[in-house]
Amino acid sequence: MNGRIELLGVRKAFNEDRPNRFWAVNGIDLSLPAGGVTVLSGPSGSGKTTLLTLIGCLARPTEGRLRLDGRDISGLPEPFLAPLRRQAFGFVFQRFNLIPGLSVLENVMLPAYPLGTPYRRLRNNALDLLAELGLGHRAEAHVESLSGGEAQRTAIARALINDPPMLIADEPTANLDTELSLAFLDIVSRLRAEGRTLLLSSHDPLIRDADVVDRIVELRDGRVVSDPARQETPR
Repeated sequence: MNGRIELLGVRKAFNEDRPNRFWAVNGIDLSLPAGGVTVLSGPSGSGKTTLLTLIGCLARPTEGRLRLDGRDISGLPEPFLAPLRRQAFGFVFQRFNLIPGLSVLENVMLPAYPLGTPYRRLRNNALDLLAELGLGHRAEAHVESLSGGEAQRTAIARALINDPPMLIADEPTANLDTELSLAFLDIVSRLRAEGRTLLLSSHDPLIRDADVVDRIVELRDGRVVSDPARQETPR
């Protein structure tokens, strides 16, 4: 799996069939090649988070098609979509969504349980990831005790536990100071060098101006208003 994504005429409605229906994503054609770092930028309400959930198969488009490595996955039933989502995507949510009461190590291991990896191998893989991210000494700590930067790195380790080709992060520096934001960009640079595809949403100038970013796609009112790499998407 390479992680090449294509969106063809994608629209997403909320409050469908109601008088207050609105289109959070409204007719997007977008091609994201495998590898590199793409940032979705735009004001609050521009559709960034909704678009991330569609690309990561956490939601279905109301209209249009979504392709992964040339395969149309828009209409896949959930029993087929769930394992694809686990294998293809790692997610870092804005508030990290770590599970209180569990240790750092347990949080990282959790997404891999459905794949049936033997426990000892899974535990070792999780410990290796935590060590790479400078959290080996916090493996047994409960997540409630983590600092903001530690919580973020735990969320990144959890996102990588299934070795996905694509990492999706929603406003990853929204709750971080400048020093921790720069540390996050160092991690992004490392993951990019590994050949992963990274898709971030952000309106943080520190992210937008970072050398590691290959492409910035500007959104407004659910539409793409600026994309320097934009070209005619094959249908």
